[in-house]
Amino acid sequence: MGDPSGISPELLARLLREPDLRDAARYVIFGDKRLLDLGAADAGLDPDVQIAASEDALPAKADKPVFIDLANHDPADLQRGKATLAGGKAATENFRRALRFAASGKADAVFFTPFNKAAMRFAYPGYDDEIRFVRDAIGFEGPASEFNVLDTLWNARVTSHIPLSAVAENITQERILRALALADANLRAAGFDPPRIAVAGINPHAGDGGNFGRDEIETIEPAVKAAKAKGFTVEGPFPSDTVFLRAKNGDFDAVLTMYHDQGQIAMKLMGFDRGVTLIGGFPFPICTPAHGTAYEIAGKGIANLGASRAALSLAIKMAKDGKEPGRAAA
Repeated sequence: MGDPSGISPELLARLLREPDLRDAARYVIFGDKRLLDLGAADAGLDPDVQIAASEDALPAKADKPVFIDLANHDPADLQRGKATLAGGKAATENFRRALRFAASGKADAVFFTPFNKAAMRFAYPGYDDEIRFVRDAIGFEGPASEFNVLDTLWNARVTSHIPLSAVAENITQERILRALALADANLRAAGFDPPRIAVAGINPHAGDGGNFGRDEIETIEPAVKAAKAKGFTVEGPFPSDTVFLRAKNGDFDAVLTMYHDQGQIAMKLMGFDRGVTLIGGFPFPICTPAHGTAYEIAGKGIANLGASRAALSLAIKMAKDGKEPGRAAA
């Protein structure tokens, strides 16, 4: 369960009553049952879960989703529509427990309803983004990245949560190759074989042959050539204002962009209510809807389930096959 002050409790309650999703995996949910009940009341339904006091008290067999009740946020302290320390503490504990549950081998994927970054920072001052938090929670040091997913179109990026003024100096051949390798691996895990990846330039018109900058000539194009030599199905660099049109029309499965908003704006304009954020590179997939906590509609019972459905479905699809009985989606 994500941030309690927004639509996260309602989204979770709705997801738990989606018949196709309910039958697609075994679920272990971390949160406060009282908040789930509030979300269920907003949605006008019964989430129908089985309660467990801790990870150690999980039933051997369960015919319902299992809810581990951490009782970590008194509903009397809930301030809907506002980022709070209490909300941040609950959300970070829920996430940390789910991550460690998966890292211990007890789950194949992690899904969370939206967090509020301000609330997370109240509770965890070192919180930059989910990648940093996951690294700290499970002690993982390998490469990882966020991917935006809209139906069958993916967006990967070389740089992410850094100032725009720092982007150019952080675009190197090594980082582009690393981003392409990570994108290729995650796309393959989602069923693309081989994934077709387009690489965007960083300058207007991809530099226009050097008239608007030489980053494409000196850094991005050599990285694309090196990636092709390694066997990746990759093309570019392309102007960023047209490459998504080609990808949308089916020429590519994914676009690798140089910085955060270069891809985020395009993806969210094409389908804000269906967009998924995948945190890839960790030992298990981590998925969440691409939208935020929607404080302005918290408690109104009108939250759109589309992106959350898509995110949970992707987490299930990417979970490894052939696991021994008893594994769950946390």
